[in-house]
Amino acid sequence: MNKALIYQQIAELWTVNMPFNQLLGLKITQFNSEQSEIRFVWQDKLIGNPVQKILHGGVTASALDLAGGVVAAAHIIEQLDDLSSETIQQSLRKLGTIDLRTDFLRPGRGEAFIATAKIIRGGNKVAVARMELHNELGDHIAFGTGTYMVG
Repeated sequence: MNKALIYQQIAELWTVNMPFNQLLGLKITQFNSEQSEIRFVWQDKLIGNPVQKILHGGVTASALDLAGGVVAAAHIIEQLDDLSSETIQQSLRKLGTIDLRTDFLRPGRGEAFIATAKIIRGGNKVAVARMELHNELGDHIAFGTGTYMVG
């Protein structure tokens, strides 16, 4: 099985079968070893400040964490020689967030949001990702750094 198909299948699985991602409306739109991308649209249930109508900080952090976790998963897959379903499932079981830092730059206003992530350090046990969240106008809302267990 080729890696592009593997990434597509995992993206569909995590988008459709993770109730929390569904609740927030998070959709994995790009998934490879270079970069991940998560998109979601404004919904009133995501309000963190009803007076200003801005995203809840937890939604921002969750989107960044998913983007970081997705690119960390791609890092795991890139290390594998055996791309069987069993090996991939066993390897991805190790994936978990060790640390997540979110820096909020401006209020989370917009109609649509895009979280992206890239690996800035990839090892056999730990990977570090740098994430950003922008709205549909390109306004930079937040950035984050995530450390993920990958082995």
